[in-house]
Amino acid sequence: MSKPYDATPKHLEEVYPQDWGLFLGVKQRVPVTVVDADVSTVTAAADKVLRVDEPDPYILHTEFQANYDATLSHRLLHYNVVLGLRHSLPVRSVVILLRREADGKTMTGHVRGRLASGKTYLEFQYDVVRLWELSPEDILAGGIGTLPLLPLTKVARSRLPRLIHEMEKRFDRDAERADIDMLWTATYVLMGLEYEEGFASQLLQGVRSMKESVTYQAILEEGRVQGVVVGREEGREEGREEGRADEARRILLSLGTKRFGKPPVKVRRRISTIAEPAVLERLATRSLDVESWADLLAGL
Repeated sequence: MSKPYDATPKHLEEVYPQDWGLFLGVKQRVPVTVVDADVSTVTAAADKVLRVDEPDPYILHTEFQANYDATLSHRLLHYNVVLGLRHSLPVRSVVILLRREADGKTMTGHVRGRLASGKTYLEFQYDVVRLWELSPEDILAGGIGTLPLLPLTKVARSRLPRLIHEMEKRFDRDAERADIDMLWTATYVLMGLEYEEGFASQLLQGVRSMKESVTYQAILEEGRVQGVVVGREEGREEGREEGRADEARRILLSLGTKRFGKPPVKVRRRISTIAEPAVLERLATRSLDVESWADLLAGL
């Protein structure tokens, strides 16, 4: 269920990086850009990567979650280390929880590793944004690229018609004509996380731009949450899988070589047989906690 909802904010962030930087606390006039496309092969499982060009630049990495994932904190650590190595810049990691079901006991904002002696050997911190705790007024005051998040904020249903009207005024005033269709479609897709389809459709049917939207009409006709925003992202996923595995394997070998020295032929051969990107990524993260190639591959 999470794929369409995760893909939608990813696309919005790619189209409106400055707005998302503002949403996450970057100052108004600081340039924010999507990192060049080759980073997607490094962090194909990571959601989006932005470069923030403050006097001391850094990488801003965001993860969108619609459902609870107990392993997310350690995946964030993995992406943080890999991005830092690739770009030679500090990395700020942020997880954006799209609904309450994505929250849980591991969403603490930190990872701490301790040895058996109790000594701390690793500290990692990340930010957690819980959309349902945010004020809708804060979203309205931000950029148009984050306005589709508004229905997921701390808002009563009775207020939504007026807020949707405010969104319509903002889109008509500030958005490019060609983008309004996409922005409303993203709003409708994300509303599926919190509201039943009939309510969302009824709420948006009075919006002139939605009536004219070919994409929105196709969604209603087909009875599924899908469209330009989602289809492009999901359509690329299968093609990325092999590239993800190759790049994850390269990263694993690079990190392992730094930690344990050049891998023996048997180790290289074993790693070359692993086709699942998730397994290779877990091994790369695990390489920070073990002392040898043998320890790393034990149990595979």
